[in-house]
Amino acid sequence: MTFGIGANSQTESYPAVLQQLIGRTVINAGIPGEISQQGLLRLPMILEQTKPDLVVLCHGGNDLIRQLGNEQLKDNLEKMIRLIQKSGAEVLLIAVPRFSITLALPDLYTELATAYQLPIELTILPELERTSAMKSDTIHPNSMGYKVLAERIHKLIFSAGGIIK
Repeated sequence: MTFGIGANSQTESYPAVLQQLIGRTVINAGIPGEISQQGLLRLPMILEQTKPDLVVLCHGGNDLIRQLGNEQLKDNLEKMIRLIQKSGAEVLLIAVPRFSITLALPDLYTELATAYQLPIELTILPELERTSAMKSDTIHPNSMGYKVLAERIHKLIFSAGGIIK
């Protein structure tokens, strides 16, 4: 979802819209189809190259679709969180639902947010997945969905004290 499949990734992905909302550089490091293990392997290089102040960690959808297991996903996300924090950046976690009829969130997201005291967004992705007008296909948001996602992330960053007006 971070890459922006289903919309113009350069102008309508949620990182592009978020950059407009916050007036700061937002780097889109999303890779379509990536599983958390691959993201974990890429993360050190991304952190070294970009030196971010904040990382919006929205990962796990492809693990869940491929049924790779909650323990592997949780372990990979936990390692990502530790790497990000070790780099000096803050982490904002976006919970990804299981792509099933219930769109339930795996407990691992709230467990990680609690353990690492992270701001977390729990409701936006299930809301988008339930709203066909916000989707470009069965999984990915369209430009309107990405805009709503960016607005929700902006609100969470602001409420967590990450942006001062």
